[in-house]
Amino acid sequence: MYLLAGRTGNGEFLVVPLDSTGHESAPARRLSFAEFLGEVVAAEQGSPRWVWEDTSRLYPLLLAAGVRVQRGHDLRLCHAILRQSSLTSTSELARAAPSRWDSGPAVVPEAPEPGSTLFDLGFADDEADEAPPEDDAQTEFRRQLTAVAACAEPGRLRLLLAAESAGALIAAEMQFAGLPWRTEVHDRLLTRELGPRVAPGLRPERLESLARRIRTELGDPQINPDSQQDLLRALQRVGMSLSSTRAWELQKLEHPAIAPLLEYKKLARLLSANGWYWMDTWIVNGRFHPEYVPGGVVTGRWATRGGGALQLPKQVRGAVIADDGWKLVVADAAQLEPRILAALSADIAMATAGRGSDLYAGIVASGVVETRDHAKVAMLGAMYGATTGESGRLLPRLARAYPRALGLTETAARAGERGETVTTRLGRSSPRPGESWLSTQAQAYHPGATDADERRARSQARDWGRFTRNFIVQGSAAEWALCWMAEIRRELRLLRAPEGTIPGPSPGFSLAPHLVFFLHDEVIVHTPAGLTEDVEQIVIRAAATAGRHLFGDFPVDFLLTVATVDSYDQAK
Repeated sequence: MYLLAGRTGNGEFLVVPLDSTGHESAPARRLSFAEFLGEVVAAEQGSPRWVWEDTSRLYPLLLAAGVRVQRGHDLRLCHAILRQSSLTSTSELARAAPSRWDSGPAVVPEAPEPGSTLFDLGFADDEADEAPPEDDAQTEFRRQLTAVAACAEPGRLRLLLAAESAGALIAAEMQFAGLPWRTEVHDRLLTRELGPRVAPGLRPERLESLARRIRTELGDPQINPDSQQDLLRALQRVGMSLSSTRAWELQKLEHPAIAPLLEYKKLARLLSANGWYWMDTWIVNGRFHPEYVPGGVVTGRWATRGGGALQLPKQVRGAVIADDGWKLVVADAAQLEPRILAALSADIAMATAGRGSDLYAGIVASGVVETRDHAKVAMLGAMYGATTGESGRLLPRLARAYPRALGLTETAARAGERGETVTTRLGRSSPRPGESWLSTQAQAYHPGATDADERRARSQARDWGRFTRNFIVQGSAAEWALCWMAEIRRELRLLRAPEGTIPGPSPGFSLAPHLVFFLHDEVIVHTPAGLTEDVEQIVIRAAATAGRHLFGDFPVDFLLTVATVDSYDQAK
């Protein structure tokens, strides 16, 4: 059963029962918020799938009232997938002129800059809060159902849309419930790393001490180590040849200023990303409430609009502490992307190397390379297109051992170099390169093309090939993670806290174990202490179930490292 829900322009809430084709199966109802809450609670007994324009706008209202739903369909997120997917490229939805449904969060650059990544995030401007006409949402839903039904493999897309929509529910729930956080511990950790807290605009003690060392070693008392231009000029004056002050480039140099400079950059990053200002801004009543953005990256990975939840450094993880009487169950999927590659390519040999054990160790045991580090470097080269250095030396050995896996990434890379799209396991397709890229390629074939034109075209083609090479792996891994979390969420809802459990502070989550953190291949569940064993088993079962959803009975293991701890830093 589908129930379309949304807000009307006059503040009422609309509920429209829909049949399996997206047409009304009963008259629409306009309700006050109190009536809407009652309608949701009553309807949930029948496990409907709620259809709404944007989960992040409507679902938080329900959560604040202590109401959770089981299933949803996010029209905006699903539109973005179907609009781009090669599986639905001939549908009315894909061929229609751009509309307001196309204003999603994911933006991909036309071409990668040197040293940059095509998985960076961009955001469209938020739309006004005014609700769309109800028939507009119904029309969009019908178009989506039709596009899926008419494609060659509707099962893949139905699973992807369900997982993406479940992810939107999970993101809203995690933001609402929040990650438990102790500010007094955070302050102590910052003081240990940086020195005592100082007024905004001043450097803490350790940063100031490092700044003095940098100035002394470079012989310039005026250097501002926070100024990239100042640093670059100063480093060049003492004879160092470099084009930027990125850490990876500085690490190649030998000079007494390099060590304090690298330490300064690390601590300055901690101060700016997760320092006292961040703590005062983002920690509210003992909880970190990040704004997750499902599908915020073009591959389907999540992003955040603030708070940097996807980059919590080890220095502050000790501040993530479970409530009294509760525990954190931390689960990390081991070598997720290589295992996804093995399953995508149906490479039995690679899957066997990771059967029940560390995949990289399995590659070594198979005699492909000598060390685990070699196995990791070679595998990353295969997935990200590194062809020089140690990775380039080892790749041919990996290709001989696992021809199906390496053949898949090479085929995806060649497609990208030709400007074609590639598609993940469940049906998310990569964007085509933009006009600038196409113009550069065309110029290389012009009768008057210069050697520089041809070099530029080859470089851009290789860059886009590296993007598509990784897109299918990273995107399919994101799909697995969505299915994993959806299964965890589904089973957690069935658990009941034992008597005597100390309630948590969040309505709707005060006695129930719930997801509180997600980082690509890692999750944290906050759970009453009496349920930790159940939660661990749920997390492990969900990983296996997600693998079956994507790859059927193909024999690939998705191994987890699972730890029940009091604080996040204890899990590592």
